[in-house]
Amino acid sequence: MSSASRTPAEAYTASRQRGRYPQLARFAAEASFEFDDFQRRGCEALEGGHGVLVCAPTGAGKTVVGEFAVHLALAEGRKCFYTTPIKALSNQKYGDLVARHGTDAVGLLTGDTSINGNAQVVVMTTEVLRNMLYAGSSTLAELGYVVMDEIHYLADRFRGAVWEEVILHLPEHVRVVGLSATVSNAEEFGEWLVTVRGDTTVVVDEHRPVPLWQHMMVGNRMYDLFAGQSADGENRINPTLLRRVEEVGRQHVPLAVRGPRGRRGPAARGPRFRPPSRIDVVDRLDRAGLLPAIVFIFSRAGCDAAVTQCMRAGLRLTDPDEVTEIRRIIDERTADLPDGDLGVLGYWEWREALERGVAAHHAGLLPAFKETVEELFVRGLVKVVFATETLALGINMPARTVVLERLVKYNGEAHVDLTPGEYTQLTGRAGRRGIDVEGHAVVLWQPGVDPRQVAGLASTRTYPLRSSFRPGYNMAVNLVAQVGATEARELLEQSFAQFQADRAVVGLARRVERNNEALSGYAEAVTGDFDQMLEYVELRRKISAREKALARQNTAARRARTTESLEKLRKGDVIAVPAGRRAGLAVVIDPGLDPLREPRPLVVTEDRWSGPLSAADFPTPVEPLGRLRLPRHVELRSPRTRRDIAARLRETGIDTPPQRRRRATVHDDVELGALRRALRAHPSHGLAEREANLRWVERYQRLAAETQQLERRVAATTHSLARAFDRIRALLVERGYLGADEHEVTPPGRILARLYSESDLLAAECIRHGVWRGLKPPELAAVVSTLVYEARRDSAGEARLPSGAVPAAWEETVRLWAELAEDERRHRLDRTREPDAGFAWPVYRWARGESLEKVLTAAEANGQELSAGDFVRWSRQVIDLLDQVREVLGRQDPVGAAAGDAVRALRRGVVAAGAA
Repeated sequence: MSSASRTPAEAYTASRQRGRYPQLARFAAEASFEFDDFQRRGCEALEGGHGVLVCAPTGAGKTVVGEFAVHLALAEGRKCFYTTPIKALSNQKYGDLVARHGTDAVGLLTGDTSINGNAQVVVMTTEVLRNMLYAGSSTLAELGYVVMDEIHYLADRFRGAVWEEVILHLPEHVRVVGLSATVSNAEEFGEWLVTVRGDTTVVVDEHRPVPLWQHMMVGNRMYDLFAGQSADGENRINPTLLRRVEEVGRQHVPLAVRGPRGRRGPAARGPRFRPPSRIDVVDRLDRAGLLPAIVFIFSRAGCDAAVTQCMRAGLRLTDPDEVTEIRRIIDERTADLPDGDLGVLGYWEWREALERGVAAHHAGLLPAFKETVEELFVRGLVKVVFATETLALGINMPARTVVLERLVKYNGEAHVDLTPGEYTQLTGRAGRRGIDVEGHAVVLWQPGVDPRQVAGLASTRTYPLRSSFRPGYNMAVNLVAQVGATEARELLEQSFAQFQADRAVVGLARRVERNNEALSGYAEAVTGDFDQMLEYVELRRKISAREKALARQNTAARRARTTESLEKLRKGDVIAVPAGRRAGLAVVIDPGLDPLREPRPLVVTEDRWSGPLSAADFPTPVEPLGRLRLPRHVELRSPRTRRDIAARLRETGIDTPPQRRRRATVHDDVELGALRRALRAHPSHGLAEREANLRWVERYQRLAAETQQLERRVAATTHSLARAFDRIRALLVERGYLGADEHEVTPPGRILARLYSESDLLAAECIRHGVWRGLKPPELAAVVSTLVYEARRDSAGEARLPSGAVPAAWEETVRLWAELAEDERRHRLDRTREPDAGFAWPVYRWARGESLEKVLTAAEANGQELSAGDFVRWSRQVIDLLDQVREVLGRQDPVGAAAGDAVRALRRGVVAAGAA
């Protein structure tokens, strides 16, 4: 709204606001758009001296509040740290802030990059800030604001703890600006922030600035998912879509139903359904003016295959001017890549696809390739990106349309349905603020997909934020060093994880209280002596348990006798199969004896069936009824042979003996007899209202068992993090990393305090026990890689180790891990991940100076799927841990010196490209 179009009242209000919030007025004056109400409220709270939590949908503009914190810091002469969960987002935000404030005012700190780290505004990954806080870095001086972008990452089960560590450790005077996607428990999260950070304003806005339209594509036709609202305000599913889906569903069967020869699953009738090709989908979107689009395919190979399909079909979505600009950006972004590696990187094919406006985006891509795709897409030069769900996390890549090929994804262990939160996160990319009037989400229909399921995903608005915070070894040592064990326990009690656990305990305690009241009522409903009725019920339970145990024993004994009789059968024996589909006479062709399992005699029956039988086919031991002479070799695959044997079997004149009924016999069991006598002699046995009382007692027992379980959950939840810290501390004291005094950190503990790795304690153990001493730099890189690398389930080949000193160091590493894992089991702690040698050979060869082509080719020959992007990502993680080892031990130490040399050897070519 321009100042000329404001009413006098609005102009007066704006004037007052400028007086109360002068910095916001200056900041807003520099913006090219009018701030939304939630943005203004967040900024006002910040200038008013409060911390802020802003929760709003993807693309709503939350970062305006974070950028205002930067503005305030610069205006006040204080520092602002702008933290993000991933390096790519840090790089992106660094570029934005440099464009606004200049290179002198802004710095960047990630694991790979260090630019102007002492600047007044520094963009960094959250892990970097956590490490600064533990190290007591001087960079923290004059810090006034910390922006925590994507703060909902604290729910991430692998890295979420870092966010809470930072929030708990920041000095009290630092104002925290939390920027989060929409979560349903924002108020709860805000209450916790008030508890640990003081005055914090929670700003929640669920309004999408760009409306999102939901669609389903059935074949090559696109339908709106919703058709208005019902009388109660609920979205009404499009009846035309429902009719079309029902009609097409009757004509086709899902791909999953049809197995070999159509015999898997339900009866397969009708033609197999084939969804529209990816070319058809892109063409349909292009004709409807719905590009640029992100097509989510939950598979790296699927994304790459989609690009290849577009290329083979001759798809071109760009004009000559766009191609010229695309080439310029590609050249600029990939200038650091060695020319000799371009072929093995697939550079030319990747470049040609980009020039046509098509790209893939997934974790297996080279970082330089991913960043190029991101820039080209944001600029509107790439029109279609085929992506895995990793794109939905953090990177600012909005589109006009988002397409979901499937509503199922592989989570590393199983194929699972998308959750409403994941659906919203993926489709939230649709609709570019300031560019699009509306965004579009398209789900491709296939048999088995119900529009009501899609509607449920699109309509659900409950996405609670759950803490994943847990104390670890490095955290425990740093806490003891900084505040001592007692205060450390108190600090952990302040975590969001414990805050949520305590709230859950309140609900559990109320249920326990209600259950106890109900238990009293059940006890009062029993006429007579309640305790005697409990005794009587217990006797009945023991009798039932004894009868079942005897029945199991009888079954096992009978099976053993049957198995023994099967072992005595010989070729040519005629036997009777007592029941089932194979009932009647049969002749043994092969006794099927196996020393490792029960015998499975191969037989031919009188109705010409041939196959193996087992003890399960015979309720009683088997006795031969006669013999049939058979040739030495019987060709059972021949129908004629089976027919002849069956005819001869019928001609023997042997009758099938009548099936004997097996009566359940009660064994003369002393214990069972004593229990039954005690039951008959019990005072409750002869009560007239015995059965009615027993029903009340049984209800009482069921509810009592449930109540005990709830009480155990309450006990386990209360102070759960502090107790976990106590167990970790006990193990660290036992292993010599902490002393008995609550503030004592030993020399090995001081090393552990500076190792930030998933396998931090194992790395400290390797240093402490000299496992890495004497290793050359490439060998050290190989062994260190086993602590950071974790093979993807679909790409693990056979681990190969370099020769020389590596195998012995690897074996010693595994031995230390096994000892540590046993200690962790004894202390009831989560086990450290087992070392993985799958990256040792590639990283060794790279550190030795071999070319990227040789390294990747050797990995492929070893059965390992290792993309260039994966190679760079894992190499940089190895560099990160080696860097820590170098800093901890120093260049004077042989291992520290080798670590430094290994870092230099690894940081070359594609691994160094784009990383300072």
